[in-house]
Amino acid sequence: MTETSSDSPYRSDNRRQELMAAAAHLFNQRGYDATSMRDIAREAGMLAGSMYYHFPSKDDLIIATYEEGTRLITEAVLEAIEAIEDPWERLDKAAIAHMNTLFGGNNFSILLCADISRTSPALRIRLIEIRDSYDKLFSNLIDSLPLPSDVDPTLLRLSLLGSLNWSSSWYRPGGQTPEQIGSFFVRLLRDGLKD
Repeated sequence: MTETSSDSPYRSDNRRQELMAAAAHLFNQRGYDATSMRDIAREAGMLAGSMYYHFPSKDDLIIATYEEGTRLITEAVLEAIEAIEDPWERLDKAAIAHMNTLFGGNNFSILLCADISRTSPALRIRLIEIRDSYDKLFSNLIDSLPLPSDVDPTLLRLSLLGSLNWSSSWYRPGGQTPEQIGSFFVRLLRDGLKD
């Protein structure tokens, strides 16, 4: 195997993964609209024309990064709740895993918190479908909670995920940890539902 060197932190034998990592990094830093395919190629240390072999368009690239982010965060949550029986504890562990994945240094999962309202309607629909596949995991966790009959589980899920994801706009290391933030939001919900 031949080794190559570059100043890019994304160098590896898997060029597709390098492009995805570079794209996720730039999408998070600059936003989707402000990032060009040429920018991504430069960040990945390859010629712009070469990347079209892996991704025909920037839309295909963001879809792939969203799918990777969803895969990573789903795996983390499923692993965290695997041996937990109590439904509130399961939700707590899921929220902690969610937060740890968002702020654990991977650019893929934090991208799921980005504002996609300015993307084209077709792309936005596809990204929402990907995100909804992850949201279903939290729907199932909330459906298993012993909730009062007048509590809408959909609103509860939206409230929790909205709180967790919005933290991407204000979280800074050095204060509350991701674990503490995740547990706080679950505790806030649980305590708010007590008689």
